[in-house]
Amino acid sequence: MQNGDLLAAAEAAGFEVFVTTDKNIRYQQNLEGRKIAIVVLGRQQWPALRAHTQLVVAAIEAMTASSFKAVELP
Repeated sequence: MQNGDLLAAAEAAGFEVFVTTDKNIRYQQNLEGRKIAIVVLGRQQWPALRAHTQLVVAAIEAMTASSFKAVELP
């Protein structure tokens, strides 16, 4: 699936937050009018993410419908 189709399918399935490492999604997709919130992670390797799961969880918990947040991991 392409990002637009994937976002639409996630919304239709009732997902509230979409987590990705695609830093360009904000520029490639029209996010206006979306119900789903998008969290973009600054790293995609599990060892780096594992050390900062609390930052990721905090970002997800703070999201509201149609919001966007980039989470830069140290």
